[in-house]
Parts: sequence; C-alpha cells; structure tokens
Amino acid sequence: MNNIKVIAFDADDTLWINEPYFQETEQKFSALLEDFMPRHSVAKELLKTEIDNLPLYGYGVKGFMLSMIETILRITNHTASGETIAKAIQYGQELLNRDIELLDGVEDVLKALWGKYRLVVATKGDLLDQERKLKKSGIEHYFHHVEIMSEKGEKDYQKLIKHLDCKPEEFLMIGNSLKSDIIPVLALGGHALHIPYHITWSHETVDHVVEHANFHQQKTIADILPKLLANFTAE
Repeated sequence: MNNIKVIAFDADDTLWINEPYFQETEQKFSALLEDFMPRHSVAKELLKTEIDNLPLYGYGVKGFMLSMIETILRITNHTASGETIAKAIQYGQELLNRDIELLDGVEDVLKALWGKYRLVVATKGDLLDQERKLKKSGIEHYFHHVEIMSEKGEKDYQKLIKHLDCKPEEFLMIGNSLKSDIIPVLALGGHALHIPYHITWSHETVDHVVEHANFHQQKTIADILPKLLANFTAE
C-alpha cells in the first residue's frame, strides 16, 4: 500500500455503531405484531419488504420506516390500528434521534492519519440522515470530502475516484461490508481493507472468500495504523 494517497472510510459499523440499533428496532417491531404472526416470521417478512423496496427508497431509516408500515398492513390484512402504525413511526424516529457512538479507536486513527493522507467518508444511505450522523459524530473535520451514495457499485466508486483526481491504485477503501466496501473497489484495481463487525445486515453478506492482491484485513480499525504510517515513520 505504498502508493496510497486517499483513504476512504465507510461510516455505519466502521466509524460508528449502526446495525445493532436496527436489530433492536426489528425485535421491538416483531413483538408488536406477534398476535398476528410468530416473531421470527415477522422479521422475515420485514426483510423481504425492505429488499423489495430498495430500488424505490434506497437505504436508511426512512425507507425502513415505510417498509415497517407496509409490512404491518400486509401481515394484518389492513386491519391494523392507527396506534400500531404510530408505534412503527415512533420506532423509526427513535432510530433517527439516536446518539452517535464511535467505535473504539476511530478518532485516534483519524488523528494519526490526518494531514498524511486525504481522508474521505464514502457511505450509502439517506442523505439527510447520514449528514446528521456525521455532524453529531464530532469527527467531520477530519475529512477532505464526504460522498453519500445511493448504492456502492463499481460505477459509483469509479465516479468517486475520478472526482478525487486519483488513480485506483492510490485509493484505499476501509469498511465492514465485503459486498459494498471491498469487492467493487478491488474490481477497479484499488485497495480495500476489511474490518469485520460482529453484526452484519443479511443483505450485505457474501458467501465466498475474497482473494485479491490488494485485499487486506484487520480485526480493529486501530490495527491499520502500522502499515499506513510506516512510510512516514521511515522518513
């Protein structure tokens, strides 16, 4: 990774906690409808609705809220009370208002890398929600650029790399999702560093091993520093 000039970080479950909050909400939602269907079946129905709605709503809490409402109507055959719908909206609003909890070591890593590389946030989701989370995180000032994408595919990264005026081999993406953060970047000839998170949304999982010369993996975000600071230490 000696040629790296730009380091891009995924946001959710790479910089701060996200998926555990969604799973907590999913559990409350499943309990809300347990008079109509077993909880595990409610969770499956909600996931199906979310996936079906991604082309319409994209990623984020607002799409999740709409999917909850749609799932309620389907499961209850449109007999749900207004109170049940209101509960789902409340759950979504609580998600939107959650405090931002940085993962261990994140700010120390950004401090160490700031000024040595161009640091970028490259995340997907709802624009307003991701902007809100970044502002509340207290780490916005470390980043040269923030890119909030509707999807993270090869074309999306190609556009970002071109905008940043760097070559793919000078670009490093760091994230927890093999599907969104790693595989598309490797396909372009960039570098990608996977930091697994203990909870991953099922839609983001892949069932094959990633093998590529530019693929890197560490257990925690702090573990990335020795390699990335080696050149500067040598100087």
